Amino acid sequence: MKGKVKSKDKEKFKVRNKVKNIEKDTVKDKEILEERRAMLEAFISEKEYKPLRFKEFVGLLQVPRGEKNDLKELLDQFLSEGKLILDGQGRYRTPGDDVKVGIFAGTQRGYGFVILEGEEQDIFIPENATKGALHGDKVMITINKEQTGKRKDGIIINIMERGKTEIVGTFEKSKNFGFVRPDNQKFGHDIFIPKNQTGGAVNGHKVVVKLTDYGDGTQSPEGKVIEILGHINDPGVDIMSIIRAYELPVEFPEEVMRSLNNIPEEVDPKDMEGRLDIRDLQTVTIDGEDAKDLDDAITLTKEGDIYHLGVHIADVTHYVTEGSPLDKEALKRGTSVYLVDRVIPMLPHKLSNGICSLNEGTDRLALSCFIDINSKGNVIGHRIAETIVKVDRRMTYTSVAKIVEDNDAEECKKYEEFVPMFQLMLELSQILKKQRNKRGSIDFDFPESKIIVDERGKPINIKPYERNKATKIIEEFMLIANETIAEDFYWQELPFLYRTHDYPDDEKIMKLGIFINNFGYSLHVGRDEIHPKEIQKLLIKIEDTPEEALISRLTLRSMKQAKYTVVNTGHFGLSAKYYSHFTSPIRRYPDLQIHRIIKENLRGKLNENRIKHYEKILFEVANHSSKTERRADEAEREVEKMKKVEYMSKFIGETFEGVISGITTWGMYVELPNTVEGMIRVSDMDDDYYFYDEERYQMVGEHTKKTYNLGQKVMIEVVATDKLLRTIDFALVEEEEESNGGEY
Repeated sequence: MKGKVKSKDKEKFKVRNKVKNIEKDTVKDKEILEERRAMLEAFISEKEYKPLRFKEFVGLLQVPRGEKNDLKELLDQFLSEGKLILDGQGRYRTPGDDVKVGIFAGTQRGYGFVILEGEEQDIFIPENATKGALHGDKVMITINKEQTGKRKDGIIINIMERGKTEIVGTFEKSKNFGFVRPDNQKFGHDIFIPKNQTGGAVNGHKVVVKLTDYGDGTQSPEGKVIEILGHINDPGVDIMSIIRAYELPVEFPEEVMRSLNNIPEEVDPKDMEGRLDIRDLQTVTIDGEDAKDLDDAITLTKEGDIYHLGVHIADVTHYVTEGSPLDKEALKRGTSVYLVDRVIPMLPHKLSNGICSLNEGTDRLALSCFIDINSKGNVIGHRIAETIVKVDRRMTYTSVAKIVEDNDAEECKKYEEFVPMFQLMLELSQILKKQRNKRGSIDFDFPESKIIVDERGKPINIKPYERNKATKIIEEFMLIANETIAEDFYWQELPFLYRTHDYPDDEKIMKLGIFINNFGYSLHVGRDEIHPKEIQKLLIKIEDTPEEALISRLTLRSMKQAKYTVVNTGHFGLSAKYYSHFTSPIRRYPDLQIHRIIKENLRGKLNENRIKHYEKILFEVANHSSKTERRADEAEREVEKMKKVEYMSKFIGETFEGVISGITTWGMYVELPNTVEGMIRVSDMDDDYYFYDEERYQMVGEHTKKTYNLGQKVMIEVVATDKLLRTIDFALVEEEEESNGGEY
């Protein structure tokens, strides 16, 4: 039998050879296609290139009959990439300076704006120039050179990529068809649903619709119902609608859940080998009462004038290894999302609430940053180490505040052995805060809302979230740890992820300066740019003034958005040269990513290959993390607005005292003591014709000359709420009328 090949084996051999030949041909075809693409790109990039129709391309380039489709495919690619545009005569033009690509932001009224990367101002698109573009679409526009108003305007010439394939909305049934009103008002069009595509939905169902036809601006988009979330009045359906609209992943894939079987409930003694054992140090966690994912613990001692601060962060990367199903899912999610009555975690609960949570009385693996700080708040030394920790007490902000703020006898007795450390924490945090203020760090201290809901998800109370000295202690310690880590890796010149916040645009600061001049304030701008200390000074000056809320908000809007980057450009808001996110690897992917780099560096394994690997992946990690963070922020804001509207619907007809927080041409915003904001529309102020005096920032009655100013206290009545539009309407009431004094 030696040397002979069985018939079955011959067949296998033939198939294998055939597959290899196909693979070779495929590679060859790809190479040819890439070569043609490069030639075509060079051709259209020449200065002499003039717009050509498809037939003219074929003739000029002498394209054989069998390769016309290949040419058409390449031209279509160039259209989608914005390298070419198709004009009204069917000619392929190269885009000039007046042609840009951006994202279309729709409005309820039909017109929209195109957001261009790197452009300070959005481009206005009139209703008749949208070409059927829908909110979120990637579009190509031409900008009108003959600009008449303050804002540039343009025309959409090509829809390059659709932003949404699925829409969440409310189903309404007609006799022969149905339609869905999108929850997102920016979508601007109802979606037509053919009778056989309703999926059994009835009036009032919240549904997910898959778009099958996007319409053309004159005809409505068309779709089919692919999921019924429940009736609009069913508990939890409102929040689930927002979760689906923002495409937030809720359930973990089976592969991820299966991988949890390999993760222990408690720390394996083998995993402790080679780590610094600090279980004998007095260690505490300080968090909110309802927190379950405790990812940071603190130790603190003092020798002479030197404070020895230890910030110990859960070593999540020990269990979430690079490239594992857990890691891929965590990267996809980017961050945990907090939605009033639920959390959509970045990691499964077995990790976030279990082995990676620094629970009281349990051994845990940590990555620690030991920082030595002098009496002036300067870091004079630090050390990073892989450690074993054991938390002695799980403390709450409320308990620690009672000790350090109120000197509460009962609380001090209960935690007697920890009181000296808490007092030392307060002492050090105040030193660090003073040092931050000295360099110009900006603190926007807006009251956050705490929304309390019942078991059905109905809001039963809304109040300002209380920040006390205990929350500020932890904030200061996390800030100094994040800065210390960032500076260390910056000077080591290793690939890293930074949390950066760029300097504001000159134009926005100039507008802010003009605005605050009306209130008697000013901003000093240097030769090139403003220093954060100037913003800090302004915020101190306006403290406790009627205009504080408005100026603070406008100042914040003048700032750029913080983001994740691979290049360290500093953090304007914190006035910090170096900043990173190190302290929350359970709920933020960038923290988990830099833990991996730190640990490899500590172990001496960050060789040339690993450095190249991180240089290759970190840019995309930074971009994706910034996007998922924005998505989470937007979803959280939408849920908060919706719950505020739902809560205030119980008070229609009741009166409250509020403060005028904003004035526009269409009305006045009034903020109530519980942080809820509503609008008094000009059209409802019917005892006179009121207009907005832009110079004085006042609402003025034309006949009575009665004025309303920012920060002024007014009595309002709750007259209407709209959960879909997320709006609350107020009306002014006569001052002599009784209110319920702000009791909600």
